[in-house]
Amino acid sequence: MSAVIYVVGGILALAAGLALYRAVLGPSILDRVLALDVVLAIIGAALVLNMVVNRHLDNLILLVAISLIGFIGSVTVARFVTDRK
Repeated sequence: MSAVIYVVGGILALAAGLALYRAVLGPSILDRVLALDVVLAIIGAALVLNMVVNRHLDNLILLVAISLIGFIGSVTVARFVTDRK
């Protein structure tokens, strides 16, 4: 089981690094927002991995808050972009 945890952690770290790379060098604001939304999803997945490994639910409220922030942020930016056009 520890090998699976290390593999999943490595995949999450690689995905976070690539998403942050895209957020820094994205050609448009929509690319940056989408990349940061992916980073929030990766943080949520890391919290879930932590809860599974340690067998607790301490981070559940934080996970819900991060999910809501990501959703509201994406909807806000999408509405802002459609209003601008």
